[in-house]
Order: sequence, then C-alpha cells, then structure tokens
Amino acid sequence: MLGLRGKLALSVAAAAALVAAVIGVLVHDQTSRTQLDTARRDLDAGLLAAVADYERMIDGGVLVNPPDLPDALREAIATRPVRATFLDRAGEDPVLWAALLERPAAAPPGDGATAGGGSAEGPATVLAVRQSYLPQTEALGALDRTLLGAGLIATGLGSLLGLLLATVGGRRIAGSARTAQRIAQGDLAARVRPRGRDEIARMAAAVNTMADALQVRLEAERRITADIAHELRTPVAGLVTAAELLPPGRPTELVRDRARTLRRLVEDVLEVARLDTEGVEQAEFECCRTSTLARHAAAACADQLPEAAGGEAITLTVTADAEVRTDPRRVARVLANLLSNALRHGGAPVELEVDGTVLRVRDHGPGFPADLLAQGPQRFRTAARERGRGTGLGLTIVAGQARLLGAGVRRANPAAGGAVTELLLPDGSAPRGPGAAPPPPRTPPSGG
Repeated sequence: MLGLRGKLALSVAAAAALVAAVIGVLVHDQTSRTQLDTARRDLDAGLLAAVADYERMIDGGVLVNPPDLPDALREAIATRPVRATFLDRAGEDPVLWAALLERPAAAPPGDGATAGGGSAEGPATVLAVRQSYLPQTEALGALDRTLLGAGLIATGLGSLLGLLLATVGGRRIAGSARTAQRIAQGDLAARVRPRGRDEIARMAAAVNTMADALQVRLEAERRITADIAHELRTPVAGLVTAAELLPPGRPTELVRDRARTLRRLVEDVLEVARLDTEGVEQAEFECCRTSTLARHAAAACADQLPEAAGGEAITLTVTADAEVRTDPRRVARVLANLLSNALRHGGAPVELEVDGTVLRVRDHGPGFPADLLAQGPQRFRTAARERGRGTGLGLTIVAGQARLLGAGVRRANPAAGGAVTELLLPDGSAPRGPGAAPPPPRTPPSGG
C-alpha cells in the first residue's frame, strides 16, 4: 500500500495531468475553430473575387459546376440563395470549399418568348473555389504534439513538486511520530520542534502539550509512590521485627511470611522510584566474567527462594564464557528477579544459560502473554493469570537496571513451550574507568 508520501505525490501528479489535459483540449478546440473561421473568411473573399473575374470573362480560378462538389455543400446553396463553405475530410487530404449558386436574370418581355407566352430563364450555375486544408491540419497536429509534450513536462514537474512536498511533510510527520514513540517508551524529555503554522505544526504542538501533561502527571505519581513507600518502610520494618518476637506456631509463620512479603514489596517500590528518577542511581562498572555472575546469581536465588523453587535446582549451563564490563551487583539483581519470576510463575525446570555476553533464563511454564511481549512490563500489573499473581514490579526493575547497565532485554516464547528472557550485556572492550577492579582470572567454561 502507498504511504502518505506516495499518495500525496500521486495526487499532485494526477492533478497536474488533469489540468494539462483540460488546457490542451481547450487550446486545441479554440485553435481549430480559429483556423477554420479564418480559412473560411479568406476562401469566401477569394470566391467573391473569382466570381467577379468570371462575370468580366476573366479566368480567376473559379470552378463552374464542379462535378466533385460535396453533396452537402450543393444542397446548402440549392435551398438558400447564400454563399457557403464546407470542409471536406472524405479524401486523403482535407479540402475547404466555397460555392454559390448563380441564377441568370429573367429575359425582358417580348424577347425570346416561349410558346406558352412566358419568359425563358436559363439554368442555374454553380461557381466554386477550393483550397487544400492540409497546412492547417498539419499546423494543428504540430500544436497538439507541443501541447502533449508540455503536458508531460508539467505532469513530471508536478510529480517532482508533489514528491518534494510529500517528502518534507512526511519527514515532519515522521519526526512527530518518532517523538511520540519515544515518549511512549518512557523518554518524557523528548519534544517536537514545530515549524510553521500549518496543521503539522499544530499537531507537533499538541504532541508537546500532551508530553508536558504526561510528564507532570507521571512525576507526581512517582513522587507519591516513593513517598508512600518511604513512609511505609519504618512501620513495616517494625512489623517484621515484631513478627520475629512472636511465639512459634503456624499463625506466627503466616504473619512472618506476610510481613517479609510486604517488606519486599516496599523495597521494590522504592527501587522502582529510584530507577525512574534521573541521576539518582549510578552504575559502578568493573570487568567480570559472565560465568561468575551467573553462578553467584543462581546460588543466591536458590538460597533465598527455596519455597518458590519447589525443591527444583536451577540448571546452569555455560555454553561460552566472556568478559564484560558491568556492575556485578545490578546484574545479580536482574538475574535474581528473572530467576525468581521463572520459579514463581513459570514451570520447572528453570535453566540459566551463559552464551558469551548473553545470559538466558528459561522456564517451562505457560509462556509470556502476547501483550507483555508487545508492550513490555507494566508496573502494578501482572502479566496474566496463568503466570501467577503479583504486583508486576520484578520485570519493571529488570528493565530499569538493564537501562542503567546499557544492556538489552529480549523476551520470547519458544516453539517448544515455556518463556525465555535474554539479558544482553555489553562486552568488555570499553576503556576501564578509574578505580575499576582488574578482571578476574579466566576460568574454563563448565556447567552447573
């Protein structure tokens, strides 16, 4: 299908072609009429001069009773005593005729009286002149070719002009669309620079107004969320401490479990608020081995979430080791969230694979829903009922930490089933910053 640029260029080209065609038809018709009228007047004047010479017995080129006189012209001068012209296109070359019917005057009384006593009147004579109309036809054909060439040139120029206008307008619209997409992806500082006062400029201004309102609203929501989480942190910490002092028993275990869950939720909300605030969180980069990062994360997750793991060990596979320059603490946080999400909401077994700079987490559950794959994680919204219940902050934290690390995150549902999340770390080719620790010694790849 044609885009807006193609449609606008095609419309301008069609309009230019239509205008050129209309002008060409009008010029052709008017020129043809003018040519014929001029030729008729000139030939009619020549007929009068030739008839005058004929009456003076001078050969002026008049044709007397021409046998090839067109029937239409013969009928016209026979019914009315007028001069007439006629353009005959029946032959190979067009011929313009002019003719009149000359009736002899009646004889005086007593001269040549007929037997019946009336006066005698001689037969009528047709006097005509003709000339070739080929020069006018050729001139009109040359004019038509000129008009056709001019029309094609005008159509081509119109197409170029339409393409130029469509390109300029399309770029402006595409720029507004890209800015709107950046805003939708979280870049609230992105703005469109309106140019001119046309509809596209008004649309750009509307996008900026929307972005300003959205930024104000989101900043207010973030501040409120962070303030609420900060205010809850102290009483929740006291609640956890008080729960530890309760006497042993099943009710105590339930209270402690809920208190720990509430504390994790408050910490997650505070972390999301810090990640959303520009400049608050800063990564501390150092050179690491991806296999070491994966082993530490798998061990920590197995220790912290034994119940979610359901007794199933996390399978660690090192396909290819690599050196990366990253923040080990934040990578561990990302992997912990991915592994815990797979253990809680996916299906066993959970696999952690190291493939160079790619750390891949896979479970064998129902997989990610289509809206999560299309739109990405959304805070305070679980992916789907079959993926479990929760606040939806884990994957949001993963996205925020990956952004600080300069890493990428990809999600997919393999054809064999389950869900796969890949963390793509930048390699260790970047120059080492001041105070960075030296890379750890190389260790051979191994599975765990």
